[in-house]
Amino acid sequence: MEKALVIIPTYNEIENISNIIDAVMSLPDGFDVLVVDDASPDGTQNVVIEKMDMYSGRVHLECRTGKQGLGTAYIHGFKWALKNEYSYIIEMDADFSHDPKDLPRLLKECRDNNADVAIGSRYVSGVNVVNWPIGRVLMSYFASAYVRIVTGMPLRDATAGFVCYSRNVLDSIDLDRIRFKGYAFQIEMKFKSFLKKFKIVEVPIIFVNRQLGTSKMNSSIFGEAMFGVIQLKLQSLFRKK
Repeated sequence: MEKALVIIPTYNEIENISNIIDAVMSLPDGFDVLVVDDASPDGTQNVVIEKMDMYSGRVHLECRTGKQGLGTAYIHGFKWALKNEYSYIIEMDADFSHDPKDLPRLLKECRDNNADVAIGSRYVSGVNVVNWPIGRVLMSYFASAYVRIVTGMPLRDATAGFVCYSRNVLDSIDLDRIRFKGYAFQIEMKFKSFLKKFKIVEVPIIFVNRQLGTSKMNSSIFGEAMFGVIQLKLQSLFRKK
């Protein structure tokens, strides 16, 4: 049986983690959940442990020592998923900015429609972002346009963090060589998938700004993305030569 895993990185998400796990567990497709927690001091791990007892064998927890970054959390989760024989691996935020009800749509594209990567896209059908300040909307939108121009990827939302990967994609990428930890991690994973000619599709979603907890986004994360895109493109050109 092909299994699907939702990876949720956390740092101080005690307001959200119980509800997001319950929401995923209630879906009909039988998703499992892996929480990768960076030593949250607010008790996030304790809540996950309670959910592990409630949903035996379907909720899992990996604890890391200290705040190590979004990208490394997902890499940790990817390796765990591959080791545990999952066929589909999905990235999702803990704060309900990604609607769990969209998970079956992403899975369907990979499982039933032969996509290798399915992106929950904020910009493939207009600008579908709710409750973000206009400055942040514009920054995100134009960041994706910038990535599209520099890399040549025909994606409207290259910076999206709601993504389903088929196992064959993650198997083909040397995860130890993924270099970015923040915002640019999402771009790097898509770019490597693009260079390997995997089928990437964008599924329209509505992205809603978090209601509870504190955003981890900051200007340095955007800076990494802007300069990182150029580095990724240059590296790809030199490798071809």
